[in-house]
Amino acid sequence: MVVGNKIQFIDKLRLGLAVSIAKSVTLMVRSLGLGAASVLPGAIARRIEPRLLPLLSQQVKNGVILVAGTNGKTTTSLFLRDILERQGFRVAHNSTGANLENGLMTALMESANLVGSLDVDYAILEVDENILPRVLAPIQPKLILCLNLFRDQLDRYGEVDTISKRWGSAIATLPPETIIVANADDPTICYLGQQLSQQRVAFFGLNEPENYLESIPHAVDSIYCPSCGYALDYKGVYLSHMGEYTCPSCGFARSQPTIDSSRWPQILIGLYNKYNTLAAATAAMELGIEEATIRDAIPNFQPAFGRAEELNINGKQVRILLSKNPVGTNETIRVVTQSHYKTTLLVLNDRIQDGEDVSWIWDVDTEKLVQRGGTLIVSGDRAYDMALRLRYSDPAPQNTCKLIVQENLQQAINTALEHTPDHETLHILPTYTAMLDVREVLTGRKIR
Repeated sequence: MVVGNKIQFIDKLRLGLAVSIAKSVTLMVRSLGLGAASVLPGAIARRIEPRLLPLLSQQVKNGVILVAGTNGKTTTSLFLRDILERQGFRVAHNSTGANLENGLMTALMESANLVGSLDVDYAILEVDENILPRVLAPIQPKLILCLNLFRDQLDRYGEVDTISKRWGSAIATLPPETIIVANADDPTICYLGQQLSQQRVAFFGLNEPENYLESIPHAVDSIYCPSCGYALDYKGVYLSHMGEYTCPSCGFARSQPTIDSSRWPQILIGLYNKYNTLAAATAAMELGIEEATIRDAIPNFQPAFGRAEELNINGKQVRILLSKNPVGTNETIRVVTQSHYKTTLLVLNDRIQDGEDVSWIWDVDTEKLVQRGGTLIVSGDRAYDMALRLRYSDPAPQNTCKLIVQENLQQAINTALEHTPDHETLHILPTYTAMLDVREVLTGRKIR
């Protein structure tokens, strides 16, 4: 039981026992080289103290920040952490990307001492979009950063409007002083933000018409008004359904972003990372961080593993671009096709963390990748599914590009490196578990 901000004695005992056992498990797992221990300690500690999440969350001095959405959670969370740490704050963070409940608890315990005392100013927790409603009550966050909602892992999640409604119902129960930062360019998220009763709702988005796509892509989810269901009138789209829009029927319209994106540089490559930059910057400003501090963090930002991460392998540059759903893969393909590098490795897995339904690859605009030419190497658990998709991308792909299917990942990487000239960069587009496998092959270290 928690009275005010004080934990009762019996809860302290149970919490201390849970955390000390969890830390012992973490040490054992890491010592044996079995992984990062980002989930198992939380699962064990939760059995000992079911109220672990609220008992740890309420100790965070300035409050917990939740980052939710389909794409961009890890990069945005990491950038926001960099900003806060530059300001001198101590930050707990689930940096491995373990964003289900056990992962959140493990991250908080990582920053606690052996008796469960947590001495940090902020906790930044990226949260899987499907569990956000479940963790709001126990965590009572200070700020919620709502990035976007796209179709993702069709065998696990419902449609985006269903998830949005669950978000709205859960957020509505939070105190009015809770800060909400929402994506103005995503109609579903923007409407959600407009309907909330919280006193502080800030929006971020792009103001760069020069970056409009020529047409709405196939991987589009929410082009209908979330208020009345009428087709939205788009002035332009930046990616998927995100852009500038109005509803000609009910008058629903995009909210004005807090900051002008055209005045801001961005972290990493790709337009999607401009959104991540603006999201973290807007959240930081809502927390009282000065603009100069935020800008200083941009050129020094280092990506999380697999998110535009660059490695030097035997003198050759390798860039890993996580590609786990239609929208994300379309954006990584855009990055590849805008470069002059012509060797690309695509790795498609269908494990639980990826989503076992890989039909989403047929919503990806692979035609742009095939028709530009070059060498495409395909690997992973579902290598032949991806190869078939590429074959259908061009009636005669052999006339435009060289397609190589190699089921063995080690051999596929070796082949891709052999086809990459010394002065060029090899782009690797993997799904989530494939990204972990790729990094293990390239670096010899596991990330779990």
